[in-house]
Amino acid sequence: MIKLHDLYFKPFISAKEIDIAVQKMADDIAADLGDEVPVFIGILNGSFMLVSDFVKKYPKACEVTFIKLASYEGVKSTEDIQRLIGLTQDLTDRTVVILEDIIDSGNTLEEVHRIFENENVKQLLIATLFYKPEAYSKDFKLHYIGKEISDKFIVGYGLDYDGLGRDLPDVYQLKTTQHMTNIVLFGPPGAGKGTQANFLKEKYDLIHISTGDVFRYNIKNKTALGMLAKSFIDKGELVPDQVTIDMLNKEVEKNADANGFIFDGFPRTNAQAKALDELMDNKDSQIDAMVALEVDDEVLVKRLLERGKTSGRPDDADESIIRNRIKEYYNKTAILKDYYSAQNKYFGADGVGSIEEITVRLSTVIDKL
Repeated sequence: MIKLHDLYFKPFISAKEIDIAVQKMADDIAADLGDEVPVFIGILNGSFMLVSDFVKKYPKACEVTFIKLASYEGVKSTEDIQRLIGLTQDLTDRTVVILEDIIDSGNTLEEVHRIFENENVKQLLIATLFYKPEAYSKDFKLHYIGKEISDKFIVGYGLDYDGLGRDLPDVYQLKTTQHMTNIVLFGPPGAGKGTQANFLKEKYDLIHISTGDVFRYNIKNKTALGMLAKSFIDKGELVPDQVTIDMLNKEVEKNADANGFIFDGFPRTNAQAKALDELMDNKDSQIDAMVALEVDDEVLVKRLLERGKTSGRPDDADESIIRNRIKEYYNKTAILKDYYSAQNKYFGADGVGSIEEITVRLSTVIDKL
């Protein structure tokens, strides 16, 4: 993810994908025009990268020139199109191919057609690397299209946001959800995870999503997802990952304007971690870190046995059950530790000390995200 001025952008189209699209456009145009020498005209400023790469890939003789039009202010296409630099050569009976970096509303294209009405060209062909069909509102034919994309603002490969981003070899898409801090919080039984989650959600104004709480809420309120989950539970079966993900998705949607989320109790497996990544990506966001409270086993056993004196939970009173719970935790989190470490997103924090000391350690990790 990158930040330009005040906005965040996520990776969208790689340089390799762009190269393949440009090559195909060059090959298709060359095949259609045969031995004719066309005049390629780039629309400045955005098309300078495209034109440079395109003419190097074009396998036959050609001529190249530019015109400059202005149609963007910030991230919005405007109705006011101005012709800043015009043509200086005679194009009578020549095949002209307009090379556009992107066509969205079609306002610029309308001005291009107006410009060439009196140039007496043999034919005017339009080739665009990127095309937004959802935004296009004109009737002009587009003869060659590199890639169709959704109607979201992009930067890179000649395209900019208020002057920045043109130099990027890849293309990035505007994040409709701006910067969030999303954390997967882990800790073995007795590590104090619930206590820390409450402090962190207050300090960073995050939404705490506990899988257990979400399940109980949905089942108690007899939601469609709750009833579906209960049908599996009643049969002694595991609730499918997709049901859990759908519940979490509802929670995220309910808090779309949040500064971020603390996920507690999910994911538990690689498949769930990947599903959570996909969920957040669909929200134009991502998991920033898995933060795990690390506590020695003997300290955990002592804590839980002490807690069992007042909690009333039988699994807090039996040492063999406690040790098995701890063992199960490590068996599950070892896989997730590898998953998030591979993304440089795993952070361990010492979970021994006062509540305040542990909160400071966790905050040190979060403040660096």
